[in-house]
Amino acid sequence: MKQNHNFFSNLAFNLAANNLGKTKENPSVGCVVVKNNTVISSGVTSVNGRPHAEYNALDKNLNFKDAVMYLTLEPCTHYGQTPPCTNLIKKKRIKTVYYSFDDPDPRTYQKAKKVLNKKIKRVKKIDYKNKDFYKSYFLNKKKRLPLVDAKIAFSKDFFTIKKKGKWITNLRSRNVGHLIRSKYDCIISTSTSINSDNALLNCRIKGLNNLKPDLVIIDRKLKLKKRLSLFTLAKKRKTFLFTTSNNLKKISFFRKKNIKVIRFNSLSTRKNFLDLFKQLFRLGKRRILIETGLIFLNELFKMGLINNLYLFKSSVKLGSSGFNNTKINFLKSLKNLKQVNVNLNNDSLFKSRVS
Repeated sequence: MKQNHNFFSNLAFNLAANNLGKTKENPSVGCVVVKNNTVISSGVTSVNGRPHAEYNALDKNLNFKDAVMYLTLEPCTHYGQTPPCTNLIKKKRIKTVYYSFDDPDPRTYQKAKKVLNKKIKRVKKIDYKNKDFYKSYFLNKKKRLPLVDAKIAFSKDFFTIKKKGKWITNLRSRNVGHLIRSKYDCIISTSTSINSDNALLNCRIKGLNNLKPDLVIIDRKLKLKKRLSLFTLAKKRKTFLFTTSNNLKKISFFRKKNIKVIRFNSLSTRKNFLDLFKQLFRLGKRRILIETGLIFLNELFKMGLINNLYLFKSSVKLGSSGFNNTKINFLKSLKNLKQVNVNLNNDSLFKSRVS
């Protein structure tokens, strides 16, 4: 029976997608091991980045001799905190290795074939249709910057704020929004948005309740309210507040709430925000999701600092009960806008590649 390479490769990517945003500095890799056209084992990069997917798949009491391995990313060939995965692949006598992307890490880049060729019958790349799957990892390695995506919800008649009531989209859309949030290790919001919604900015969906991406609050003039629900989570996740204010009394108050306050002389230019993202990268943030109102989103959009934008469109018109606090023209002019194939009970989800 002819082996369906694309089928098994897609399985590996489905595994890798589960841990996107949860593996810290390491990429989320999926691994599927096949013998006699049947999956006998699988693995994914562990939460926090180790062990690697290959180890998780092969660390089992099974006969892997002459099996075929499907990987989403080139297996590592270098010694770090763990030995190279190529060593384990050779030891387990895997016959063939297929992978889809070269690892941009210079310690491994395009070296796996050479390392494995003496022991492995065949090492080959398989084309994968989603070329952006590792966009965050490539950006991390090549530019030392995190991926910065954003999401926003608007009504059928393009309003982003509801005068009475909190939600514009339905429950199904909000749950998918929480799922998207779970794919990032850091969320950025503003004091204006948080004060308005008393937002927790965690993952409130069954199975992901304990997942709390770190939170970054942009609060130039330290206007964040002193009584907010998010303070209850400050001991369970890292919370950072970036400000240009010298109000020592307020800074002291927030620090007592387990919030790390970081001062910038200015937070108004593209360079300022690039410096902020670089600092977050040094703090270990690799995938960032912006969740704010239109004003701040507009700033970053004009600066060209957003990579991808998720747009939840409600099936309901708000009419006189809706409004915007700034122009929404940039949403209407987005290019590369593609509808995501997901059932949102009459709402719609679109994704746009911005840069």
